[in-house]
Amino acid sequence: MAELNLFENPLIQAQALASPQHILPSAILTVSELNRLARELLEHTFPLFWVSGEVSNFTRAASGHWYFSLKDSTAQVKCVMFKGRNSYVDFVPREGDKIEARCTVTLYEARGDFQLTVEFVQKAGLGALFEAFEKLKLKLAHEGLFDAAYKKSIPKYPKTIGIVTSPDAAALRDVLTTLKRRNSNINIIIYPTPVQGKGAAAQFAKAIHTANKRAEVNTLIICRGGGSMEDLWQFNEEVVARAMDECTIPTISGVGHETDFTICDFVADVRAATPTAAAELASQDMQTLKQQLHHLWSRLVRRMDISLQSHAQRLDYLSRRLISPLQQIEMKANQIKLLQKRMAMSLLRHMQMQQQRLLNLQNSLAQLNPHNVLARGYAMVQDTSGKLVSDAQQLAPAQKVHLTFAQGKADAIISDTKPK
Repeated sequence: MAELNLFENPLIQAQALASPQHILPSAILTVSELNRLARELLEHTFPLFWVSGEVSNFTRAASGHWYFSLKDSTAQVKCVMFKGRNSYVDFVPREGDKIEARCTVTLYEARGDFQLTVEFVQKAGLGALFEAFEKLKLKLAHEGLFDAAYKKSIPKYPKTIGIVTSPDAAALRDVLTTLKRRNSNINIIIYPTPVQGKGAAAQFAKAIHTANKRAEVNTLIICRGGGSMEDLWQFNEEVVARAMDECTIPTISGVGHETDFTICDFVADVRAATPTAAAELASQDMQTLKQQLHHLWSRLVRRMDISLQSHAQRLDYLSRRLISPLQQIEMKANQIKLLQKRMAMSLLRHMQMQQQRLLNLQNSLAQLNPHNVLARGYAMVQDTSGKLVSDAQQLAPAQKVHLTFAQGKADAIISDTKPK
């Protein structure tokens, strides 16, 4: 980042000359008033800006504040960075370090010292790195490499986990320790690659391609411990991002500390705050699984007990309704006896009805019997052919007829007829 000479700005020069306007040329100021007006002029005139230089005379006070100077080949300026600000910086500047400081201009009234109040510092050259980081991030985001819709789910119960990192990295030991503690049954395959230095990004991408081609793991952890932005820069290289995007294995990025963010974090299916956190996301804790299994077993036992009790009650209820074969035979025998009795009574009633009907017919027949009529003094007349004569017009004088009485028969000759 180029140094900024604010006094070359004509606008700032004009503002400095014009303020404060209320002071008369003949006024006599005290030193305190002069320093106060100078401080106010500086603080109200200069914006928040960046300045670069070499650290000199660095001191950390007991209060936690930092005091140092920034210098170049021809000049230097005193600086102060208060504790509330320097606590956010991930490094402590050393004598001779090239840094870039974001600061404001002020004046320490007690001594009349012109100084910079520093709000933030970073190592020199990081501005260009941040610019490259943001440029690549915007490009890959536009291509969809960060889209959540394309993220793969991390397997809950992996059999084999792959780790892409340096075999000598301290982060690898943390990951292996965590995996062993959580689930020692998981197989581990390490894809060794440098994580720092010239050509590290290309070799790292090659290791990812190798793991993807061999397809022997369920989850792939991209692993590297913390460090400066320069130390982690290979994880901001496009070649590594492309390799992760082309990987069909679910990936977890465990690069740096919790506050570190790299392009790998955005491309990975899941981002972990630290390598240890990546190991925890990739594996299930055996103790937790055992507790869950015990809980599920207890629930299953309770449900089985409830089900058995319910079926036992139903069995008791059905057993009370169940009739034994002997009871059934006896019941059927009683039913047969009842039916036989009902059938006998029905037959008896039917016979009685038929007998009554026969008696009625006999009475009717007796009433219609001609012999019974003849017994009352009547006679039955028949012609010689045996045909009954019921009308006098059927007879003629001198015609022979047969007479039938209640007792005996007689022949007669018609002497005369008298029609009605």
